[in-house]
Amino acid sequence: MMTDPIADMLTRIRNAQLSKRQTVDVPFSKLKHMIIEILLETGYILSCEKSEGMPSILTIHLKYIDKKPAITAINRESSPGHRSYRHAGKLPRVLNGYGMAIISTSQGLMTDAQARKKGIGGEVMCSVY
Repeated sequence: MMTDPIADMLTRIRNAQLSKRQTVDVPFSKLKHMIIEILLETGYILSCEKSEGMPSILTIHLKYIDKKPAITAINRESSPGHRSYRHAGKLPRVLNGYGMAIISTSQGLMTDAQARKKGIGGEVMCSVY
């Protein structure tokens, strides 16, 4: 039984990039899909497709720039055993603003910059740079 499916997804992405794979398959969930959509909007991955079969699978197409992964590091910040909540003023600045954190707020998932602009805090899901 898997206790942290988000950490599993991030590890699959990290391992696929280390082995220079073009795609990685991840079991589907709405939360994972929303995280992948944010990575897609911010340009860290190329595309994402959901399979129609049961169980549903997300196929993530990874992005490389000059044969180097677009994602240098992707880390889980909050875990099921140790949740990390922050106020809007205390949200992390990943790599002094060059990276991003994905925040789960009362208004849905968003980047740290979007949450800071709206003045809302939440659970820090992961950081990417």
